[in-house]
Parts: sequence; structure tokens; C-alpha cells
Amino acid sequence: MSKIQPRTLSGFMELLPARQAQFDRMVEILRETYSLYGFTPLDTPLIEASEVLLAKGGGETEKQIYRFMKGDTDLSLRFDLTVPLAKYVALNYSKLTFPFRRFQIGKVYRGERAQRGRFREFYQADIDVIGDGKLDISNEAEIPAIIYQAFTRLGLKRFQIRVNNRKVLNGFYAMLGLTEKSGEIMRTVDKLDKIGAEKVKELLMEEEIGLTDEQAGEILTFIAITGSNEAVLSALEGYRGRNEIFDQGLDELNTVVKYLAAFGVPQTHFAVDLTIARGLDYYTGTVYETTMLDHPEIGSICSGGRYDNLAEYYTDKQLPGVGISIGLTRLFFVLEDQGYLNDALNTAPADVLILPMTDDLSPAIALATTLRQAGIRTQIHAEQKKFKQKISYADKLSIPYAVFLGEDEISSGVCAVKDLQSGEQVKLSPAEAVSHIQAGLDKLNQGKPILDKGE
Repeated sequence: MSKIQPRTLSGFMELLPARQAQFDRMVEILRETYSLYGFTPLDTPLIEASEVLLAKGGGETEKQIYRFMKGDTDLSLRFDLTVPLAKYVALNYSKLTFPFRRFQIGKVYRGERAQRGRFREFYQADIDVIGDGKLDISNEAEIPAIIYQAFTRLGLKRFQIRVNNRKVLNGFYAMLGLTEKSGEIMRTVDKLDKIGAEKVKELLMEEEIGLTDEQAGEILTFIAITGSNEAVLSALEGYRGRNEIFDQGLDELNTVVKYLAAFGVPQTHFAVDLTIARGLDYYTGTVYETTMLDHPEIGSICSGGRYDNLAEYYTDKQLPGVGISIGLTRLFFVLEDQGYLNDALNTAPADVLILPMTDDLSPAIALATTLRQAGIRTQIHAEQKKFKQKISYADKLSIPYAVFLGEDEISSGVCAVKDLQSGEQVKLSPAEAVSHIQAGLDKLNQGKPILDKGE
């Protein structure tokens, strides 16, 4: 029988055990952080009816979706976690309590061209707050505050959450008489970091958008307003009174900046940035993008914003919301690529490897049960291999402790506990062994998944 060459499809990430443990620890920290703010976990199906996922239809999304027929049923793999959330809220509206606060960490699928750092199957980590008819603006400050907390707990230091408001932009374009073209303009301006101001100006003046040199110049002057948050907001006050939508957006931006500080986000970690627009049309208020300050070439590692009607394609009910999404697979890839992952983190599948030295395994099994009941992850190595091979097994998996259990230890009611890093070995009762190993693990498990190289 011919053998099939094992391979992983392009654009799909598989990790070796230690890296998987690091990834899972990041997910665990995000779950802990989201739960700390009163968000409930949610899981929606990977596969949905195509008509549900593609209710809005058109654009790049429809080109990239994995779609297939199963019998007479038209099915698709979810391409993000927001559309399934919209379906879920519309479907379960009468059973949910609003504001509905959910987090979801799960895989999504996009059939785009696979390239370095871009995946076809990847994890997203989303948080959203959905209101029933109304949603207080404090949520628009709390969402990025949660991201600050999450990234800090992961170990990142040098990052910045960039904040803007679509109403400020829409109001400004209305002042210029460009309301009908505002969507195209914002999508073009959103490319500023990638292609630069000169190329953006060229695109704004091309036939498709058709701005004059003066109009394009005014737009680039406006989005070039920089400085401290106070300086940017002060400069925006100079435009107040010329458009009602602009004034509303500026009031919201002032409030979000004030509340972000109250939520404990330092000024070093968030900035008002008028270039942030987010390409998706459904954002209607505050918008966010988060970048690593030492690697601007990476682009946004976390983005989102406020939208006025989450489920408009499924229900007539007005369901405003605000949310943010971390592209977790891409972030992990970038962190590994740039050398940010903490390789000193304990990624072993077990804390203790018990090495029985008698034919009867009952004492070893009893000891393993005692350790496990104390929350210590324990393996028994019962294979018929040489002692050196068993120790090599522990070393390769970075298991921190080995426990030897021979006839002398069993008759004395003790076990020999060896710290495989220091080489120190002591004989202890099972109860003493539990305390000794737990104390060592408390020290070993300190540290965060990410070792940020910035200060």
C-alpha cells in the first residue's frame, strides 16, 4: 500500500506541543480578563446556512467564504464572529438580558491567498456589548480599557490603542459637501499607513472618487492633526459649530478620552488619531485600532468600534453595540516571529513524572492520585525502558519534577522527589511532597506568555 505524504494545508497553523501550551495560556488569560468585566462566554456553530451568513452579501467577504452543498442544503463556514453574534441575538432576543455582554474565542475561515502571517483558518477573540434600543457611551471607553488590561496581563508593554469617531469624520466631510463620497473617502484614507499621504491624495483625486486638489488637501490637513490627546481635541474644537454630526462626534470623543483615563488606561497607551476610520461601513461612532509601537509595519493587532444596528438583516429591533476583535492566530505568529514569546514559561504537559521501580504499580498509582487531588499534574512512566531513557523523556518535555518510588521508599512511607532543573533530591512523605512541589511550581509558573522587549 502506497503511503500518503502527510502535510498541512497552506494557511492553516499547527503548533508543536510547547507552542500550543503557550497559545492556550494566552487564550486562558483573555478568558480570565473578559470574565473579570462581566462578559459571558458564547460559542456559535462553525457552519451556518449560507443565506444567514451572507445576509448582507457582496464584496470581498462573499469571494473569500468557504461555501459548499450538503445534499440540498447550502452551507458556509463562518468568516468572523460578529455575523453569528447578530444571528444569535436576533434568534434569542426574548431570552437574553440586555445589555448583553459576550466574549467568544473561536476559529473562523477565509479563503484568501495564504501568505506570511495571513491564515485561512485562524482564531479571533471578540468582545461585544449589545444594547436594546440604546447603549451608553461608557461602553465605548470600557471596551478598549479591557483590551489594555488583557494585553498588559499577557505581558505586552509597547502598544497603543488609537481612537477616533466616525461622526467626526462624517461631519467633517459634510462640511466639505462630500457626504455621498464619505464612505469611499474613509476607505481610501484608511490605507494611509500602508501607502502614504501622497498616494492617498492621488487616489482621492482619481476619477472613481473625483475630489479636487483643494478638497484632497483639506482632508489630508485635517487627518494630519497630531499631538497629545488634549492638543488634538483642542484643535478639533476649532471646527465646532459648523456641523451637528461633527459636534456630536466630538462630544463623544471627549467623553471616551475622559472615561478611558478613569478606567485606568495611561495616556501613553491610547491616542486620538484622526486617520483611524475602519473600512467597514457599519461602524457609526467610536472606532479603534491597536498597534505595537516597535513594529508599526505589522498594522493593527486589535480593532473594532461602535455600530448602531447589529442585527438589521435578521430583525426590526434596534440593537446597537460596540465590540473589538483580536486576530489571535496572527498575533501569536507575529509575537513568535519577532521573538516576544516567553520560552521560560512552563509548557510541560505534567508537573511530575513518577518513575516506579517495582513490578507492582499500586503504590505509584496511589501517589499519583494523591498528587492529582492536590492539583498537581502527574504522569506515571510505566514503560519497560532504561532509567536514562525515562529521565530523557522528562527532559524533552521539560517536566520539572521526577519522583522515584522503589522498595526502600515504599517500606519507609516516603518518595524521592528530584528537581530536574537544579538536580536537588529529597525524600519526603506524600503530604510533604505535595507541599514541596507546589512551592516550587508557584515560583516556576511566575511570568507572562509575552516578554515585551520594550520598556
